Amino acid sequence: MLLHIHPDNPQERNIKTAVDALKNGAVIVYPTDTIYGLGCDIYNTEAIERICRIKKTDPKKAQLSFVCNDLSQLSHFAKSIDTPIFRMLKRALPGPYTFVLEASRQVPKMLKTKKDTVGIRVPDHVITQALVRELGHPIMSVSLPMDLDVEYYTDPELIHDHYEKQVDLVIDSGIGSVSFSTVIDCSSGAPELLRAGAGEWESLLA
Repeated sequence: MLLHIHPDNPQERNIKTAVDALKNGAVIVYPTDTIYGLGCDIYNTEAIERICRIKKTDPKKAQLSFVCNDLSQLSHFAKSIDTPIFRMLKRALPGPYTFVLEASRQVPKMLKTKKDTVGIRVPDHVITQALVRELGHPIMSVSLPMDLDVEYYTDPELIHDHYEKQVDLVIDSGIGSVSFSTVIDCSSGAPELLRAGAGEWESLLA
């Protein structure tokens, strides 16, 4: 199913359609402030396993992250955050960053790494935030596989044509970005850049 949602003024009925699908175990493709993502309800193990099959990765070894609505929601899924790290999060979010933090007990076991950490995003995207608000808890987030031509992970209609039999719903909010999020590991206390992406790293250290 291809669902058109306005990128600046999301139609409430269409947001509800997407969220109802997530509640029923759907795997969706949805826009973020970086590349289009594959997502599902973080509490639906079967849907997470489906996404891992699409990504051709072992769920036990996959580094999975999820999307929160805001910093307040993020704090429920991370253990106590030091003041300097919290200030960094406040400067960066919402924005094109993934922060690796110590996972709290609220994080589903399947989404934790062996080090008991988790990657969390708060994208600066109206539709993503609307989906999470309506769902009431985070959405799992992994980027689309990038083993195809660029059009197949930026153009929603081509994404739908290619993944129609593997996902339940593709949200079309226009052409997506080709950039990944910047990944910063804060789990040891001192922030460490793991992957350079759309978010500026140096500005966060000021």
